[in-house]
Amino acid sequence: MYPDAPIYTSQYNSDPAIWHGGDWFSDADVRVGWLQKLPLSLRKFLPVFRAWYFSHLDLSGYDLVLSVSGAEAKGVKVKKPSIHVSYCNAPTHYYWSRYDDYLKHPGFGRLDFLARLGLKILVGPLRRWDFKAAQRPDFLIANSNHIKQQIKQCYGRDSVVIHPPVDIERFNLDKQEPRHGFVAAGRQTPYKRFDLAVAACSQLDLPLIVIGNGPEHRKLKKLAGKSVTFLRGKTDEEVAHYFQTSQAMIFPGIDDFGIVAVEALAAGTPVIAHKAGGALDYVKSGKTGEFFNDQTVESLSSVLKNFKPDNFNSVQIKESAEKFSAAHFVKRLKEFVNEKIKERTTAQK
Repeated sequence: MYPDAPIYTSQYNSDPAIWHGGDWFSDADVRVGWLQKLPLSLRKFLPVFRAWYFSHLDLSGYDLVLSVSGAEAKGVKVKKPSIHVSYCNAPTHYYWSRYDDYLKHPGFGRLDFLARLGLKILVGPLRRWDFKAAQRPDFLIANSNHIKQQIKQCYGRDSVVIHPPVDIERFNLDKQEPRHGFVAAGRQTPYKRFDLAVAACSQLDLPLIVIGNGPEHRKLKKLAGKSVTFLRGKTDEEVAHYFQTSQAMIFPGIDDFGIVAVEALAAGTPVIAHKAGGALDYVKSGKTGEFFNDQTVESLSSVLKNFKPDNFNSVQIKESAEKFSAAHFVKRLKEFVNEKIKERTTAQK
């Protein structure tokens, strides 16, 4: 949207290996600070360092500042007449909604005990810093109605919902093939609750393809029965194929938005989701999918037993995903930004 604008970030790795073969920002003006020089051994302690870095980053020389963050980047300094619009993916998870999850699974390996102690000691002052940082932007945009509610609850601020851009064209394949079984996809972390999908399909002997990798991968494989297949390292085209040839996607976690679920809708595939989080914005029971009420194997199994794929219209499901396209996102965000610039300009006259 703004190709000539510099991008400020705490750290940036231009290694093509992590960009699926090509650096997405090779033509961009990416600017980093002292955090870029940190040794790998200190990277796990980045939240504290990032808070200091962004809170001291003064961007007041720009007319417009757009911050995109689920953590500390919203805390940059911006003084009037500059306008700061912050696209908030979520109030910082490890201070608020997923604090308990991070205590259970800090991700520090043998140093988990030390990480838990540090988080318990620092969570109070870091929450206060995070709250103050959230007051700095002139305007907040939430990526879902779920996050809009969390912004109000955690930060006491109102926000406007603009759903994130989804590459729906990649999943809208012309060739239609027979559908069979279920699919689940994404990073295999505890809060995604892939264990529910694996356990339910294993107990019911229903075919399930699990696409992706993550810290829960080994645990999920041990839990799985013969009807569950795990796939890693698949190309974008292969993922789109599996989405389109499945009877439904199982989306068992509570996600801020859940782009992967909308990708399934773009493939004409209904989504069976836990009735919470971002899924409430796009799963319509009986039309684009079904809900299960409790995050339990029993609740999900009950829906899977009664699921009738022939009741869903793939064309209508694809059409439901169109409002989440990149083009729609650009239009909405530009309209919002231009409106706020016009208001500020009028007020200054």
